Amino acid sequence: MKLKYIIVFIVLTSFGVIIYGFTLKQGNEFLAHRLIGTGTVGLFLIAMPLFLFKESKGKKMKDYMLTKENIEKMQKKERQNTDSQ
Repeated sequence: MKLKYIIVFIVLTSFGVIIYGFTLKQGNEFLAHRLIGTGTVGLFLIAMPLFLFKESKGKKMKDYMLTKENIEKMQKKERQNTDSQ
């Protein structure tokens, strides 16, 4: 199975668990808080790292770091944009 579908499944399940936890809030408060927390953990500690891993595959981290070389490239682009306006 593709990682994309696993991530979508985890996100939808987490949202479902969170919504179900909010609907239970009036009845069983302990279980409601536990479900809301479980859904939040699923989103932020499982789905988000998997998504970031999937999307950053094959990309160079150096291109996204703020190095002196990249700052000079940005300043050069900025000067070119202001000249043409």
